[in-house]
Amino acid sequence: RGWLHAPFHVLKPWHQNTLMRWNGWERFPHLAVPTLVIRGHLDFLFERPQFANAPKVIPGAEDVDVGASGHLVMLERRDAVNRALTRIVEGAQTRSWRNHDAGANKASTAALPNTRPWLAHYAPTTPPAIAVPDAPLHALLRSAARRFPRRVAILHDELRITYQQLEGQSNQFANALRSLGVAQGERVMLLLPDMPQFVVAFWGVLKAGAVVVLAPPLADHDELISQLHETAARVLVTTYEQSATVNQIRSHTMLQHIIFTHTEEWTSRGRKIDGRDPQPVGVHRFAPLLNAHSMLAPETEVAAHDLALIQYTSGSTGSAKGVMLAHRNLVANTLQTRHWMPHAAEGGERFLCVLSFSHIYGLTTTLCLPVAVGAAMILVPGFDVARVLNAVKRHRPTIFPGAPGMYMAINRFPNVRSFGIDSIKYCLSGSAPLPVEVQEEFEKLTKGRLVEGYGLTEAGPVTHANPLTERRVVGSIGVPLPSTEAKIVDLADGQTEAPPGQIGELVVRGPQVMIGYWRQPEATAEALSPDGWLRTGDVAQMDHDGFFRIIARKADMWYPEQSGEPAFPRDIEEVLYEVPQVQEAAVVAIANHPVAFVAVSSPPPTADALIAYCKRRLPPALAPRRIIFVDQFPRNFIGKVLRKELAKRVEDDNHWPA
Repeated sequence: RGWLHAPFHVLKPWHQNTLMRWNGWERFPHLAVPTLVIRGHLDFLFERPQFANAPKVIPGAEDVDVGASGHLVMLERRDAVNRALTRIVEGAQTRSWRNHDAGANKASTAALPNTRPWLAHYAPTTPPAIAVPDAPLHALLRSAARRFPRRVAILHDELRITYQQLEGQSNQFANALRSLGVAQGERVMLLLPDMPQFVVAFWGVLKAGAVVVLAPPLADHDELISQLHETAARVLVTTYEQSATVNQIRSHTMLQHIIFTHTEEWTSRGRKIDGRDPQPVGVHRFAPLLNAHSMLAPETEVAAHDLALIQYTSGSTGSAKGVMLAHRNLVANTLQTRHWMPHAAEGGERFLCVLSFSHIYGLTTTLCLPVAVGAAMILVPGFDVARVLNAVKRHRPTIFPGAPGMYMAINRFPNVRSFGIDSIKYCLSGSAPLPVEVQEEFEKLTKGRLVEGYGLTEAGPVTHANPLTERRVVGSIGVPLPSTEAKIVDLADGQTEAPPGQIGELVVRGPQVMIGYWRQPEATAEALSPDGWLRTGDVAQMDHDGFFRIIARKADMWYPEQSGEPAFPRDIEEVLYEVPQVQEAAVVAIANHPVAFVAVSSPPPTADALIAYCKRRLPPALAPRRIIFVDQFPRNFIGKVLRKELAKRVEDDNHWPA
């Protein structure tokens, strides 16, 4: 076969004189030395069982499948191979993230640095600070429409919308809101999936001088009532699929107008939909409402310090709070992220928009950022792997902001390379820690650059990211973005700055940090210091080069019995990810004992085997007390695993402790 890259007269004697004369299967059972078998799973030269069966016949052999690699695994996945070799050579209990920097776990007596060491790792074209323009967020759209009027802004199934059209349609929506009596500063809630109408409505609300309130698409009845009541929103934009819920909650809120739309409204050119006309008083259809108003920009003066968005937190560690972000906060974070991609071509990129616009991470990286660079937004509502890959094959995206679960699913999809995913140049992963194995496997498949970043709703959200073109530190969240300050403070007093390598709470400061929490002054004072430092609630550490790594939420750490050192889910999750069949893992602590939830592939390992492996790799107190196999993890709408729900499953189990 031609792809063997050698002529037949060479291959035939090589096979006869070498492979056929040596029978390793008879010799493997007699190996007495500790043995590690490292293999990939994309080999095209030999059948996969020939590799998979080798560790089964070698007594006591450890098996490591490094994932996306062909025959030359030691070359194609050298970092993964080196990690496997390090684990077996250095001994059983190697705690990877804690051993990243020599002496990192011990409090250093060295003086704190007087400069920001992370600046040395910026790309040459990335400035240490940016000038935030004194302009509202929708000035970004106006600029894109002026520079790239005929450039496609939205790709959604068969629909194409240019930047000139998007500018005009958002002006129409703004004028429609003004005609409905929406005054400057009033709140408008968007309860929509990722669809063109969301994009038009979002920019239109801002142009009208109103405030966007984003509701999760899967929000329940009580959550919607609470948020509508707290924000006193008078207008709700949603789909007909939500009509039953809206009818139930309307009497409990201050809603005066409801604007309904549906996925086919524009592709069907606004045709009449049976059973939906005529509309009751205060109920409107999206397309006819737009068509009744002018495409000229409304005469509304919006200042940079005006409130633009109320985004509710996920409530993963407490009750959800409404984060207030001004236009300046969102402009700053959009431009900070844009400067992190210095090679992104103005008017020449295509963003794969899979993250929900209703989450601040998706809003900034897949809606505001593409508009800032005049890019095309490929809308793929929800995350169905096959649908996403078909969109990749059809539209050839170049930038793909996502979450770790998305990259995991793509890695596992059969014959994934045939969809042309090598068009993707840059990926920024957020919302959850990115496992090293997932990162390297995805990069092997795409030949692109996948880096981990970090942010939180209260910071608009991005504060850190690994460099896309310069040195990065795998397993870290990278370094602070331009104009962003960050430091680690002592866990006990929350004030004393910790030296490099010491674990503490991450605090950040910058122009993207929120105004405060909506009508919660006490919570605002607790989160924001008088000099502008935001307490993130995340346990982290910074190395001597200024790279940060997130360890866990403070709420997720625990203190094992007979140990004065805190423990974190990451201690155990990283070890579980070393097992080839473990596709995803999440650890929670119940009564100071770790419990691991895992999703596995075939052939599935037993719980005893996983616990035994953890005991070899971890101190006894950190080995999971139980392994619970799950088909699916409870998640929020952005894909983050809900550890509270996992802990509740264990607490409700009458057999605990095991």
